[in-house]
Order: sequence, then C-alpha cells, then structure tokens
Amino acid sequence: MTTGDTTRVLRYAAFTDDPAGGNPAGVVLDARGLDEADMARIAADVGYSETAFLVPREGRAFGVRYFSPVAEVPFCGHATIAAAVALGERTGGAGELLFDTPAGHVPVSVEAAEGAPRALRATLTSVAPHQEPVDPADLAEALAALDWSPGDLDPALPTVIAFAGARHLVVPAATRARLADLDYDVPGLTALMLRLDLTTLQLVWRERADVFHVRDPFPVGGVVEDPATGAAAAALGGALRAAGLVPDEAVLTLHQGHDMGRPSTLTVELRAGDPRVRVSGTAVPLT
Repeated sequence: MTTGDTTRVLRYAAFTDDPAGGNPAGVVLDARGLDEADMARIAADVGYSETAFLVPREGRAFGVRYFSPVAEVPFCGHATIAAAVALGERTGGAGELLFDTPAGHVPVSVEAAEGAPRALRATLTSVAPHQEPVDPADLAEALAALDWSPGDLDPALPTVIAFAGARHLVVPAATRARLADLDYDVPGLTALMLRLDLTTLQLVWRERADVFHVRDPFPVGGVVEDPATGAAAAALGGALRAAGLVPDEAVLTLHQGHDMGRPSTLTVELRAGDPRVRVSGTAVPLT
C-alpha cells in the first residue's frame, strides 16, 4: 500500500456486490495523523452513515474509530466489513484481522466470496451481546414517534434494547406493509434515542424462521435511515437467541435497504457455546 492510498478516504458499499446497493462507508486505512476533530470533519464531509478510521498496530491488528456525520459511535458493522475488504484487496486477499474498537475487540476474517473469486467477503465477530427490557413508557414514546400503534407490533418477537457493540431498540412489525411504511417524527425519535443512548432502532419483520426484513432509522447520526446495519444485525441475532426464537446454532438472513432502493443482504451466524454473533457480507468499491 502506498502512503497516499492509506491516508485518503476510500468509499465502499457494504453488504452488497452491486455498487448501487448496500450501505456506503468511508474508510481511512491509516489515520495516525488525524485527531478526533479531523475525523469528525472528514466524516461530515463524506456524509455516509459512518466512516471508519484505522490506526495500524502490530501484525494485522488495528485500532478503529467510527464517526457518523454528526457523532462518534462505539461500533459500526457495515464500516467494519468495508474496511476489512479494503484491507484484503490491498494485502493479498484472505486473512484474519483484529479491530480494537471502542466497544471491544472484534475479530474479522476475509475470504473470497463464494461464486465470485475476485470479490471478497468479510465476517465480523461481535462482542458478547446482551439485552435489557424496554420501559413501557419509552416504548409508547417510540411508537408515537413512528406513528405506530401497539397493534402494529408482532407479539411473537422480542421488543427489547439489544446490544452487540452498540445499543438498538428492537421493534417488531406485525406485517411487511407496516415495515414498508416508514415516516417518523425525526425530532421526537432523536430525543428518545439520545436519552436512551440508542444508535438505531431495529425495525424487524419475520418472513420465516430464518429470514427477516429490517429497517434502521438513524437520526442521531444525522442519517434518516441506514441501508444496512451490521451492529444491529448482531444485536438482533443475540436477542432472538436469548428469547429462544432461533436455535443456539443457526444462520439467519437479513434483508435491508430494499425500501430505500439500496438492497442489502446480511448473514448472521450463531454458534453453540459461543455467545458472540458473527455477521458476514461482501463489499465493493464505489468510484
């Protein structure tokens, strides 16, 4: 890698093999010369939901910080996938990486994508997930901001605050039509999210036992909606397992971004005996 290549902002779409889909992320592979104010300014200029800033350490380890256009977040899945693929493209493809994030250590593996030997696929392993109940008054406030009623919820799925590196309020929709019709009160939802220290809402509809459709409002990051949210996908996987709705060992498919015109596919893997959640996807450069 040349110095210019590592310090400039790279642009990738994550959780897609099509530049017109997925979630765009900025990636700076060598941010050693940048301070926090520099990172915040660059992320605001890039304008994507997150930009990842990497600081190389010994071997294949990196310190990583993630900035949205208006705030730093503790962990971002799609920018992690994008950064890992960008590194893989520049350092020989497949391999193991370690990202030291504000949320904790996140191992990431990179390999050739199945059926597309020139494309790379990355898998992140989240920090240990956990969940906490939602106060009924907070849920009512969230539903009011979304213009949903209690009858719009699927009672078979958990409504919880879920964590796997960042906090997300999981709100299950009873129908695909309810999920598709998203027009929320931005100031109202932003105020609630700031008070509860939420990164996104994970709105979810279950198509079948192992296939889910999700949407993620992200107004606290200065973004109306995220087209693919790896951190929320990990949190959802942990919440579903904790609720006994999926086996201890399972592979789940999450579809996101379709209602925005940026379709994304996230693969969530749960392994028996390991509390962590693995989230996989491809990423492609944007020109």
